[in-house]
Amino acid sequence: MAESKRILVSLPNALLDEVDEFVNRNGISRSELIREAMREYVGHCRRKEREERLKEGYRLMAQINLQWAEMCFDADNKLQLEYEEKLSECE
Repeated sequence: MAESKRILVSLPNALLDEVDEFVNRNGISRSELIREAMREYVGHCRRKEREERLKEGYRLMAQINLQWAEMCFDADNKLQLEYEEKLSECE
C-alpha cells in the first residue's frame, strides 16, 4: 500500500456494531472496509459530477442545435419561395 496516514473517525455505536459484524463475517479489517467504502463513495460522486456536466453540455448543445435548425429552416423556406417564384415566371 502507498504511504498512509492515520485518521480518527467517530461513529455512532449502532453503526460501529454493524461494521464490526460485517468485517467479522467477511474476514476483513475495519480499515479495509473504510478504505473501500471511501473509494466507492468518491468514485460515485465523481461519476455523478461527470453525469451532471454531460447533461448540462447536452442541454447547451440542444439550444445551439435548435437555433441552427431554425436558421436553416428559415433559409430553406426563403430559397424555396425564390425557386417557386422563378418557376412561376417561366410559365
